[in-house]
Amino acid sequence: MSGVLGGFAALAAVIAVGWLVGRTGLLGAEAPGMLSRLSFFVATPALLFLTLSEADTHAVLSFALVGTAGSAVLVALLYAGLAWWRWRPSAAELATGALSSSYVNAGNLGIPVSVYILGDASYVAPVLLFQVLVMAPVGLAVLAGSRADAPSRRTLLLQPLRTPVVIGCALGLLLAASGWDPPSLALEPIELIAALAVPAALLAYGMSLHGAPRPGAGALAGQVWLAVALKNVAMPGTAYALGRWGAGLDGVALLAVTVTSALPTAQNVFVYAASYDRGTVLARDVILLSTLLSVPVLVGIALVLG
Repeated sequence: MSGVLGGFAALAAVIAVGWLVGRTGLLGAEAPGMLSRLSFFVATPALLFLTLSEADTHAVLSFALVGTAGSAVLVALLYAGLAWWRWRPSAAELATGALSSSYVNAGNLGIPVSVYILGDASYVAPVLLFQVLVMAPVGLAVLAGSRADAPSRRTLLLQPLRTPVVIGCALGLLLAASGWDPPSLALEPIELIAALAVPAALLAYGMSLHGAPRPGAGALAGQVWLAVALKNVAMPGTAYALGRWGAGLDGVALLAVTVTSALPTAQNVFVYAASYDRGTVLARDVILLSTLLSVPVLVGIALVLG
């Protein structure tokens, strides 16, 4: 359990550095957007390429996907329905809120949580693959279509195929399926670039917190707290129900599905929103609040089901 708390502490420390940089104005007002775009267009695709190039391509089809993917889809749809009924947000804000309520931090926190609670990092693979291959392309297509210079319908349908994170995932899966092991000399530049992804996203997120109002307040308070409640309570509960009674899982497998679904909202959602300047405040607040609340939720799940 100390490893899980250590993972949260490391993330908080980097975000705090970003906040200090934003407070001092050292990099200027444009720095958060620049770092977000750097992470989104350059570093994150490289990181996903390396991650999926070593993944088990059959993991996405495992029974665990019933719980992880099923809960993510149901929670995202529930958020979209409730938010549209209550607030009538734009399509882009609706997409950002739906991702905020269902897109878990499978990379930064999912791996250490899987190692320290479940004893095996591979448990996070199904949710990671589903998010980058299904959820991210759909959400990014909606965000891209919300721009003033929105492309044609045909271009919009093909937009996910040209999105950097999707291209990085596709190339990584192709490499994994081929069984080819590239020479280390060819991978070293990609590894250097990939190392930027997490710190750049966290620093950009931290800088965005400077001068921001109290999270969960203001005009977006209702949407923020709806997304947080769905993420921290409804999603792990739904994953448990689908895993136990839908897929017939028990023991460690059921614990894995529940724990991975209880992870907080990923910083990638903020990066996606900031890259298209749609729903950035909503994503920022949900990430912060869901991360804080996920600690007792994860500990409780580990104690009850572990």
